Amino acid sequence: MRVILERSNLLKSLNHVHRVVERRNTIPILSNVLLDAGAQGLQMKATDLDLEVTEATPAQVERAGSTTVPAHLLYDIVRKLPDGAEVMLKTDDDGNAMTVAAGRSSFRLQCLPQSDFPQLTSGTFTHTFRIEAPALRKLIDRTQFAISTEETRYYLNGIYLHAIEQAGKLKLRSVATDGHRLARAEMHAPAGVEGMPGIIIPRKTVSELQKLVDDPELTVGVELSDTKIRFTIGSVVLTSKLIDGTFPDYQRVIPTGNDRRLVVDRETFARAVDRVSTVSSERGRAVKLSIGDALLTLAVNNPDSGSATEEVPADYSSDPMEIGFNAKYLLDVAAQLGGGEARFMLADAGSPTLIQDTADEDTLYVLMPMRV
Repeated sequence: MRVILERSNLLKSLNHVHRVVERRNTIPILSNVLLDAGAQGLQMKATDLDLEVTEATPAQVERAGSTTVPAHLLYDIVRKLPDGAEVMLKTDDDGNAMTVAAGRSSFRLQCLPQSDFPQLTSGTFTHTFRIEAPALRKLIDRTQFAISTEETRYYLNGIYLHAIEQAGKLKLRSVATDGHRLARAEMHAPAGVEGMPGIIIPRKTVSELQKLVDDPELTVGVELSDTKIRFTIGSVVLTSKLIDGTFPDYQRVIPTGNDRRLVVDRETFARAVDRVSTVSSERGRAVKLSIGDALLTLAVNNPDSGSATEEVPADYSSDPMEIGFNAKYLLDVAAQLGGGEARFMLADAGSPTLIQDTADEDTLYVLMPMRV
């Protein structure tokens, strides 16, 4: 194999594929990226056996061939080469090493045979649809912060994507929860979604996808089955296994009878929560909300370090009440709200609270209260 290509093109593609590779691997071939030079230029592929990313990049292929080299090492080398450099990748005749040369720099990397590289067999995809990148990004951004990191409840370690009919219209909905909070976002379903199975997209796949759908001009191709999903984003193809589990009936925890309405300026509220939580303990992170007529008082009391209070103007006309929340959870939700105001629908100090985005009726959040 002998290939010449621009450093910027190589770096961009490596940046997309090398992130999939775990830093520590017990199986040596999983530390490598597969380089395949042919008529279509240079194609790169990396996998961790659950997630696979491939990308094709333009290249001058002087001699076709394929090999695998350490992904993070190659990425670090290319990242440190000067801007505008032309990079030559050339394998030895015996295929045991590859030379990376640019200007006066030259590196030799150990190779493993391409035949050892695992393929993530995709099987047959039953549903196919296309979705605008900004719409997909919104479904992810509005919900991913609520994904559980508790490995024992593996079925919560991802985003639940499914179709739902509402008032005669089909919606594509994403939901994530960790048992303490829930985030839900939806959009009008694109053609092809009809009859799709409800699927749970793993946290790592969601994280990679988030970085790939940053171009508002792109349309993303989505193919899915009961066990796998594939996203085609420009020249990048991301294929992932799905979480094999049943997502809980989340509708049961979304309150419907909360009639105490609290409206606050989102930015003022978030800054106040951030300030008073400075004195909270890392473990507790509890902030007490004392809600009265036109005023919200935030309070944190930490026996080890001190206390803090701050008053925030509020639109509230129901009976006074007190309720506690995890400060980090409040800040996470506030960061997702697109409007200038946050609307809290409350019941009592021990019941879930509904938080709505005044600028986006398609998203909602549920927070479980804390004892304070």
